[in-house]
Amino acid sequence: MKTPTNSAKNKCLVASESLLADITPGALAVAFLSEQVIFAQGDKDGAVFYIQEGKVRLTVTSRFGKQATLSVLSAGAFFGDGGLAGQPLRMKSATAMTDCKLLQIDNQAMMEALQSKRSLSDLFVRHLVARNIRYHQALVEQLFDPSDKRLARVLLLHAHFGEKGASEIVVAKITQRNLAKMADISPHRVGSLMKEFRKAGFVSYGKSGLQIYASLVSVVLRS
Repeated sequence: MKTPTNSAKNKCLVASESLLADITPGALAVAFLSEQVIFAQGDKDGAVFYIQEGKVRLTVTSRFGKQATLSVLSAGAFFGDGGLAGQPLRMKSATAMTDCKLLQIDNQAMMEALQSKRSLSDLFVRHLVARNIRYHQALVEQLFDPSDKRLARVLLLHAHFGEKGASEIVVAKITQRNLAKMADISPHRVGSLMKEFRKAGFVSYGKSGLQIYASLVSVVLRS
């Protein structure tokens, strides 16, 4: 199966934007700064979000305080759609990882658009199926994988490997503190593992930021 190129991904993004352009009233352009909470677990659910620019991290916290990163989303992704199925409260938290531009769509407006626009409905269903697969993998790995696999997976998620068709991705802004939160390990352990990854040639540091290589996948696939 061919990996989508940047050009194909951009065309898909433009198509998504055009399908959402006619949702008025009920849609509002909003902006969030890096590290700003978009909504928190337990908040009242009333709108769906669509990412126009930036990255968003979705997390869930257990009643014992253990946090798991479900996904790292970029432009073209929907999130916060539980209310469309009658969910009254948010079941997860969403935080801006970078400065973000989002489209906030009222649940009722989104429901009407999905019913009247077959193309938008098809796009949304594909998004839901792909997302649910990612969530399942994230929760299983968070529970059973050792720390090196969890950190490797977080780095690959952050770089969106499998979507850009590149063997090397540069991530400009990422801190060990954020990596520790996402992988649910200590910052000290993150530092040690990053040194090991660098020695093995899986990552490197350059002027433009952290370089993540496709070979890092071997850590995740290791039995």
